[in-house]
Amino acid sequence: MERIYLYDTTLRDGTQRRGISLSLEDKIRIATLLDEYGFDFIEGGWPASNPKDTAFFERTQGSLSHAQIAAFGSTRRKGLRVDQDLNLKAIAELEVSVATLFGKASRFQVEKILETDCADNLRMVEESVRFLVDRGLTVIFDAEHYFDGFAEDPEYALSVLAAAESGGAAWVVLCDTNGGGLPDQIQQGVERAHLAGGLPIGIHAHDDAGLAVANSLAAVAAGATMVQGTINGYGERCGNANLCTIWPNLVWKMHRIAGRPERLKDLTRLSRTVAELANLAPDEAAPYVGANAFTHKAGVHAGAVRKHPQAYEHIDPSAVGQTRRIVVSELAGRSNVLHHFADLVNEDQAQSLIQQVKELEAQGYQFEDAEASMRLIVARSVNRVPLYYAAERFHVSVTNDHQAISEATVRLMVGQQRVVKVGEGSGPVHALDAALRQALTDAYPIVRDLHLTDYKVRVLDGRHATGATVRVSMRSEYGDMVIQTVGVSSNILVASWQALMDSIDYLLWTIDVASEHTSKVQHQA
Repeated sequence: MERIYLYDTTLRDGTQRRGISLSLEDKIRIATLLDEYGFDFIEGGWPASNPKDTAFFERTQGSLSHAQIAAFGSTRRKGLRVDQDLNLKAIAELEVSVATLFGKASRFQVEKILETDCADNLRMVEESVRFLVDRGLTVIFDAEHYFDGFAEDPEYALSVLAAAESGGAAWVVLCDTNGGGLPDQIQQGVERAHLAGGLPIGIHAHDDAGLAVANSLAAVAAGATMVQGTINGYGERCGNANLCTIWPNLVWKMHRIAGRPERLKDLTRLSRTVAELANLAPDEAAPYVGANAFTHKAGVHAGAVRKHPQAYEHIDPSAVGQTRRIVVSELAGRSNVLHHFADLVNEDQAQSLIQQVKELEAQGYQFEDAEASMRLIVARSVNRVPLYYAAERFHVSVTNDHQAISEATVRLMVGQQRVVKVGEGSGPVHALDAALRQALTDAYPIVRDLHLTDYKVRVLDGRHATGATVRVSMRSEYGDMVIQTVGVSSNILVASWQALMDSIDYLLWTIDVASEHTSKVQHQA
């Protein structure tokens, strides 16, 4: 099988995405991860551009076991000798073994952007590459705008590659810089480059037309043996080719050797760790690594997957560190319910539950990310959840003299005792949460350690303005237990009250079930 070299540019091209700013420690951690996963080249940055990139090269020197760190830069500026160009001198002074230089491969770019003639551009490419090769560096030449240049003047685009080869480059990488190429155009451009020169070829694709992954794979099919891209497709404008999609496709779909294939089982971890370091939410719809990649919502799909996973899954989720997820919604069938709740209901009960879920979702409820509320509905339908307390009423007031203060009063029946408590908070929901906890803590001390960690409000129909129905989604945590609940009402406090009570009910019920199971096991022993 042919080997494909993985070249990651998350630390340089990826950081050009709006909203990403990696610290030096972030960059070192990502580089260490990529090395562990078997990536061949890691582009560390542009040493002439900022001190952080220079420090990165210093800190990573000799620290990686497999990957080679590449310094990035451009060919010499027009009108300068190579030994006068500060960019080239900065790369030469680094203790790195690989340099990636980009140069124009488009007549339009040379004449209109660089404002020089095409012959001078060829000299710039050849002299710049030779300058670094003569100093012992392996040079990868990125032919910027190659595919646009190939479309307008194929011979000139190919002559730029020839100039890089004459200067001693080890690779020529063909760049779809504007991200507008189609797979057949990419394939043609790669094939012509193969015929014209003797160097191995790489591909560097952007995603402006949504085809960066497809174009990268088309280039490999045409003979490219290096793929450049970023983790999660981060990059300027619409991003770069997503290596989290390309890598498994290379190995499993195209049967190429790339990276350390045994680490593909941790691909989701790599994707989410980099997202966390970049302070970006993971893309739930991302192929292979997204939260929805192996999520089944439609009843027909869920039923088929329970019988034969390959009916609607192209790979085993565990192969990339994922798990199958079957959600319950208005599109669900009995299979969705039975997948989650076979311990609670039978097939006949499941059918009636589906109708109940559809009616609730018509009101605005959504249970895909409110598993605790959904499980309570199922358990309550078969009388499996005790009445831990009865809520009689609550009242919330907000005063705004010099500083806004929220105060909530709740009235509950806990057993035979009526409990009235007042809670104060920074907002009405906070106050309501505090009052409810105070009312229940004496009877159920574990409620003290239940913490609200996320709170979202969604307006369901804006036509009614401030009187619109809203959906409140809550996430609470008790130790390692995550409890996700939902409430719906035209009154935001009523919706919040529903979600708060569900979180407490679910905690108490789950602890009860666990205790019953432990007692049963001990009795059997």
